[in-house]
Amino acid sequence: MTRFSRRDLMKAGALAVAAPVVLRAHDALASSGSVDVYAWGDYFDKNTLLADFTNATGVKVNLSTYGSNEEAENKLRAAGGKGFDLLFPSVDTGPNYYKDGLLQPIDEAKFKAAQVIPSIYRNSLTLGAAYRGKRYLVPFDWGTEGITWDSSKFPDKKSGEISYGDMWLADHPKQTAIRQKSVFNGVALYLDATGELKSDRGLDLYKSEAESRRVFEGVLKYLVAHKGNIGAYWNNATEATAAFTDAGATIGQTWDTTGILLHRKTDKKWRYGMPKEGGLAWTDTLAIPAGAANVEQAYALANFLYQPEIAAKFANTTGYNSAAAGAGQYLSAEAREDFEAAYPAGTIDNLFWWPMQTDFYAKLRAEYVEKLTNS
Repeated sequence: MTRFSRRDLMKAGALAVAAPVVLRAHDALASSGSVDVYAWGDYFDKNTLLADFTNATGVKVNLSTYGSNEEAENKLRAAGGKGFDLLFPSVDTGPNYYKDGLLQPIDEAKFKAAQVIPSIYRNSLTLGAAYRGKRYLVPFDWGTEGITWDSSKFPDKKSGEISYGDMWLADHPKQTAIRQKSVFNGVALYLDATGELKSDRGLDLYKSEAESRRVFEGVLKYLVAHKGNIGAYWNNATEATAAFTDAGATIGQTWDTTGILLHRKTDKKWRYGMPKEGGLAWTDTLAIPAGAANVEQAYALANFLYQPEIAAKFANTTGYNSAAAGAGQYLSAEAREDFEAAYPAGTIDNLFWWPMQTDFYAKLRAEYVEKLTNS
């Protein structure tokens, strides 16, 4: 399993020199036209980064959004790889696109690879960014799925010390928020750490169909026994936030941006951090669909988004961590504080980076998500 250390992330970023924000005409090859972007729902506000790009280049951005990798995959597949010029898949889902020829290889003569933190750019190749010797995915941002909690209910908990097991304590029924598709991985890490269900830190889920089923079955048994704790399910960023603000959850397994933005915008009592068993780490990427109609404009927008100041603006706004080299030096004080709180010393080195999806893993996950939902 390839892991990125905090030193890799910050050191490489600090060495980069900020690029000018305004693109030169030859970067776009065309100073007009449009680009069709299909992105995660919480990535872009039409009035901020995308408007900045249009003002700098004259290229109009048409934005569509999705809430899950499956939604993005299915829509692009149904359209035969057409309809969009830029997409932002999670790196582990690459094989789902490759098998149907839905993406085109990245032209590194057009994309400025030096803009990406070198360690992330290099190591992404082993996590799903390449197929048959060609790169199809460029790391765009990275983040984690850890634990969000109400510090007034759990006053002694800290990032790096809180546990996945804290979500299943008997004294807070119907107060836990989970995403069915990833709770199996979090609980697998917890049960492996306690020795109750050994799984090589969850990697047995990916080794073979038989081993994967063994771990899924063991985790399902645990979840069903503790199902009284579940108060809300979520599948996208909006639902995750609502689980805490509307459904009464006081603790849950969430993406980083959920807890961080709850802390910033809703109430300082909300905290987000890494479980001691290890947070689940993901890398989202930038890709160009096979049938993209505005390729030159797509590369112009890609190069724009990786400029350090622009990338930092993205990170400051969303709570996600940019993969752009040099972005760290432009982070807001608030973003730096949130990063330090979520990732104290040692927690990044202990992350579990999502492996490439396999056909048997995807099939079994869907099967056991349905079993959990219907149990």
